[in-house]
Amino acid sequence: MALHEVTMGDDELCYMSATELAQAIRARRVSPVEVTSAILARIEQVNPRVNAYCTVVAEAALVEARKAESAVMRGEGDSPLLGVPISFKDLTPTAGIRTTFGSKIFEDHVPQEDAIVVERVRRAGAVILGKTNTPEFGCKGVTDNRIFGHTRNPWNLDRVAGGSSGGAAAALAAGLGPLAEGSDLAGSIRIPASCCGVVGLKPSLGRVPRYPTLNGWTSLSVHGPMARSVRDVVLLLSVMSGPDDRDPQSLPATGEDFARAAEGGVRGLRVAWSPDLGYAAVDQEVRQITEAAAKSFANLGCVVEEAYPGFEDPEALFLDLTAPYRAAGCGDYLPEWKDQMDPILVNRLLRAEGSSAVAYEKATHRRTALWQIVRRFFEQWDLLLTPTVAVPPFAIGISFPSEIAGRRVQSPIAWIPFTFPFNMTGQPAISVPCGWTAEGLPIGLQIVGRRFADATVLRAAAAFEAACPWAHRRPPI
Repeated sequence: MALHEVTMGDDELCYMSATELAQAIRARRVSPVEVTSAILARIEQVNPRVNAYCTVVAEAALVEARKAESAVMRGEGDSPLLGVPISFKDLTPTAGIRTTFGSKIFEDHVPQEDAIVVERVRRAGAVILGKTNTPEFGCKGVTDNRIFGHTRNPWNLDRVAGGSSGGAAAALAAGLGPLAEGSDLAGSIRIPASCCGVVGLKPSLGRVPRYPTLNGWTSLSVHGPMARSVRDVVLLLSVMSGPDDRDPQSLPATGEDFARAAEGGVRGLRVAWSPDLGYAAVDQEVRQITEAAAKSFANLGCVVEEAYPGFEDPEALFLDLTAPYRAAGCGDYLPEWKDQMDPILVNRLLRAEGSSAVAYEKATHRRTALWQIVRRFFEQWDLLLTPTVAVPPFAIGISFPSEIAGRRVQSPIAWIPFTFPFNMTGQPAISVPCGWTAEGLPIGLQIVGRRFADATVLRAAAAFEAACPWAHRRPPI
């Protein structure tokens, strides 16, 4: 049986959605080898300028693409991601593929075991292209490290791509693969999605199982899907999600069809819009763009009102929770490697030195109080909309802006005030592109849902995407 290839330009193949690619491959209209070869050629051409990928496994990818093509020819093309290329973040273990965690300490590390998300993507037939760049141990909201350097924003190479999944977001925006995996401890999926004009979902805690990990009980960090469209995010989430006993916090199977959920409308939903959560400094252009996007939900049949959850700035709480987490994971490297570690990571580790078990437990009490405030807020509202980040992508070379809307900034997380609170509450949150600045830089809208209401968040994101499409836009790279 012949493969009925459709002739199309490499750029068209590289920017084809994962959903369309999967359908075209199953229908034998497009060859997995053709797709993989086109994207690898684009990586070779574009990646030196963007630095999205830190490791590319071209030969292995072509082997996987040939296997996918053979499966299609044998009539075994039912796997949901068969022949579809994907990247993994350099924090996520991949058996046989170098995984450095963005750290000189692990510069030559090659894991012997796949993460669960990698196992599932492999079983679904995807073609792994390589690993995307991340700051050291994912320690900050921009992507640079002492092994691979800066990842640049495809919309303006002099601006940051965000982080810590910055390589993943930049790769998507630059046409270097249709799907990417990210992870999110403080916004690390949503921040770069906003900066690079793509879609990134932080699923509910436990929706996507984590393994291997030093701490199976941490309740802050999650794996999640990233793509150029909501439906591609849904496609990847459908493969990634589901229970696994290796993660003691993984959620039981619920039978949810996320793809079907994304097709529904949002008429009748009660939507709260909060431009600053009541305390954050926000760039005026970001505020204007995101407010217009939030108000457009009224045109979709939602009841939209400005409202605030009512909690105070939880930055100190977040740092009190995560400094011990960081120190337990990599603090032992500090005496030998301090001079080669990221200064922001070092400061976080030093912050933990004065902590105690009792102080940490008291921080969990404050976190519980935060949850109760947010829980009560969502008794009244179905969704909360905010800007994803407080500023447009800023200049390469700094880790955070020194000023926001006239307010001096001294904290590396003051520019991401909308993301990390919902890592502490564990709710699903997605960033979708909602506009571009006068300089042509993308701005993201964050949609937060009730506990475990991933399907509602995806439905809202898909409805907004249909009303205000963005995936046709391409950066001037």
